[in-house]
Amino acid sequence: MTRGIASIAVVACLMVVAPGLEAQGRGAGGGGTGNGAARGKSEPTEEGIPVTDALTISRCSGCHKKDDKGNLSRISWTRTTPEGWEEAIKRMVRLNGVKLEPADAKVILKYLSNYHGLAPEEAKPVMYMAEHRIVDEPVPNESVRTTCMTCHALGRPFSWRRTREEWSMLADTHMALYQQAEAAFRRGPFAPIINAGAGAAGGPGGPGGAPGQQVSLDASLDFLAKTYPLHTAEWGAWRARMRAPRIAGKWLVTARVPGHGKYVGEMTIAQAAADDEFTTTTKLTPIGGGPAITRTGTGLVYAGYSWRGRSSGPPLAANARPDDLNTTTRETMWIAPDQTSAEGRWFWGEYQEFGFDVKLRRASADPVLLSLDRFSLKTGTQGQRVRIMGSSLPAQVAATDLDFGSGVFVKSIASHNAAEIVAVVDVAADAVSGKRDVALHTAVLEDALAVYDKVDYIKVLPEASMARLGGDAKSSHPRGYQQLEAVAYQRGADGKPHTADDVEIGPIDVNWSVEEFYASFGDDDKEFVGKLDDNGLFTPNTDGPNPQRKFSRNNYGDVWIVATARNEKDKEGRPISGRSYLVVTVPTYIRWDQPEVNR
Repeated sequence: MTRGIASIAVVACLMVVAPGLEAQGRGAGGGGTGNGAARGKSEPTEEGIPVTDALTISRCSGCHKKDDKGNLSRISWTRTTPEGWEEAIKRMVRLNGVKLEPADAKVILKYLSNYHGLAPEEAKPVMYMAEHRIVDEPVPNESVRTTCMTCHALGRPFSWRRTREEWSMLADTHMALYQQAEAAFRRGPFAPIINAGAGAAGGPGGPGGAPGQQVSLDASLDFLAKTYPLHTAEWGAWRARMRAPRIAGKWLVTARVPGHGKYVGEMTIAQAAADDEFTTTTKLTPIGGGPAITRTGTGLVYAGYSWRGRSSGPPLAANARPDDLNTTTRETMWIAPDQTSAEGRWFWGEYQEFGFDVKLRRASADPVLLSLDRFSLKTGTQGQRVRIMGSSLPAQVAATDLDFGSGVFVKSIASHNAAEIVAVVDVAADAVSGKRDVALHTAVLEDALAVYDKVDYIKVLPEASMARLGGDAKSSHPRGYQQLEAVAYQRGADGKPHTADDVEIGPIDVNWSVEEFYASFGDDDKEFVGKLDDNGLFTPNTDGPNPQRKFSRNNYGDVWIVATARNEKDKEGRPISGRSYLVVTVPTYIRWDQPEVNR
């Protein structure tokens, strides 16, 4: 408790620019080793990025000192995404008492995201953060794992660009605000021994650390400063190239929704009042059949390429499913620098667990291939009808105009129009397995489908996942659902399953079931954690003590989700199956800051 009070006292006398702190008397840009030792005033070692927006200067310069070059302390030595700057502004309000009208906050957020943001090439690798995707992040080294990943995704620090001094002060912030950070920073087991016997207050030889103790903080700060510096070639080039988004018009859309399938359609983008704000109308048609989806919304483009928006379909029925595709969604997309294509995710749910994976390209008079009605073709099959969806397809199409690669022969064209071609194909018994492009003259759909000879195994995706107990949609703690998919694979060219060259065949028809994951004596989790429907959607149980359960425990637990193929068997004649691990836990009772940059 004493340490917590001390940390609050430190925060009270520090000036925060999220997520960094500037100690009183320390110059802009800071300095030091990053080990928490007391440091005197120092000058920035790199040129900052001057702040030129009058409103930002007027509202921020009261705390962030302006120098003779137009730099504002701290702000001019950091760059980040719209979400990062929104989080910074929120923290100024929450911790420093900054008062901002929403309209002013919007202008400042736009300015910082545009002129102190990331280049498209810098933002794309961390778009999964803004898209709220769960990914398996590659870890660059064990030092970074120790100092950063214990508490949050690597995408958080990797979404920022800072000088070495600013990265050091970020560490100061963490030690002031979060008690567990100090332990991670000072006791990391992976970095070489440094500052042996230093004995400085807060250093490796100071309180909480013995002389010569291994630490990982400085190694991590050096890595971050080298890999994610303030000034980069990409940012320098983008500052010169950046232009207003000229994206009004018709766009072709392909989408995939786990548990629902593929969609194709169009989005019409119209210019709104500002040159970076837009309205949208989108119509998506399910390739597998069913009613079309129509959505309307708004969007805003930061830095010429970062789309943040919101859209919705018709009002939902009172008994709508949680995965209803007409639900209001938040939209995050990365627009290519040439403004001819875009990709991203439109998501919803209490934990952003549902979403459309989308790709857009500008409509034109040239033929375009968009999607197929299937994911794969089996060797040795004949007379397979393949629907090819597209746009501006030619009025006349012959079998010889289509190319599926070697071993796949287009026998005839069953039908065609400007938006669809139905081809009849045969697949040779000795056709090479693997992903195939489909081409119509110069129009090419890459990795359009897989050719395979047999299903070797099934993956249930995600292979490890989490659902959360809760109440209904009106509850203060709604449920967190989990949509699972069964995907078939063939061993690759090496003949071994579960290796890098395996061929993904696509979703497969399965029967779903829940099995016990035995973690303790008398486990009965599968009876209480929730239900799994025939489409792989897991609905967790309600939150709270359950008198029907031993010791009236809550309905949490862990289980296996099992998918058993309906039509595929192994060499022993048994149905092929796969499984994934699902943890069902309590709601997130405390919500940390979740930037919600959108329209």
